Amino acid sequence: MNDPFKIIEPTSISFSGGRTSAYMLWRVLQSNNGLPEDAIVVFANTGKELEQTLKFVHDCEVNWGVKIYWVEYRPDGKGFEEVSYETASRNGEPFELLIKKYCKLPNPAQRWCTGKLKIQTMAKFLSHKGFEGSLSHLENISFVGIRYDERRRAVKFDPYRLPLVGAKVTKEMVGQFWREQPFDLELPNLNGVTMHGNCDLCYLKPLSQIQALIREKPERAVWWASMEEYVSKHGKIEGTGDNFSKNRPTYKELQRFTANQNELFDIEEAIPCFCGD
Repeated sequence: MNDPFKIIEPTSISFSGGRTSAYMLWRVLQSNNGLPEDAIVVFANTGKELEQTLKFVHDCEVNWGVKIYWVEYRPDGKGFEEVSYETASRNGEPFELLIKKYCKLPNPAQRWCTGKLKIQTMAKFLSHKGFEGSLSHLENISFVGIRYDERRRAVKFDPYRLPLVGAKVTKEMVGQFWREQPFDLELPNLNGVTMHGNCDLCYLKPLSQIQALIREKPERAVWWASMEEYVSKHGKIEGTGDNFSKNRPTYKELQRFTANQNELFDIEEAIPCFCGD
């Protein structure tokens, strides 16, 4: 049987900063006796990841002795900037630059923040490093951390790009792996879901989850509310809204509801996204 983690051609590995993509990287390192010369690991920081995520990426670098390239979106020049654990943005700066450039907000129907902040930013960086291909396609990001039990996400990708699917890796397997390691992502793992992961109050998260995160730390809503207010004032583009989800209250309203201990009825599931776990 072919090893889906074996590197047989120039390959880029997309590291989201979560447990699943880190497990994928570990399997790659095991299958190849380290990272091959024709492989490259890239983490695209939006500036809205929690400090625990950034520390986890850095811990993987240090504990596994692997080079991880940290990149961030920039609206001009090369379209990206290479950063590090020490210099990475921590207050949403790349995401804010993107919103202010286009004067509009992404939303569940038009999730272009992922495309701009992660996919295209990594693709431009990879092109700069000599990886060939169209910047608009996922082929530039060869290995993506999607598990066997994430079929809704997996159907959008070339199966070759999903080694965890090929190896039939599930969230239970990933969870067991991290329970046995000397370090871990310092965020709660709730039945295989990292509620705090990726952008802290991402509009794709269920409403009840966003409210819980605001209740835990009310200042989390400030940046999101400020972006909605900015677009409301400056972004009068036909067909775009003034908040991240037209079917929900604004983040300012959510902050107020949560402060008043009000619960909004919610039966939503998280919307799958390339950002990953």
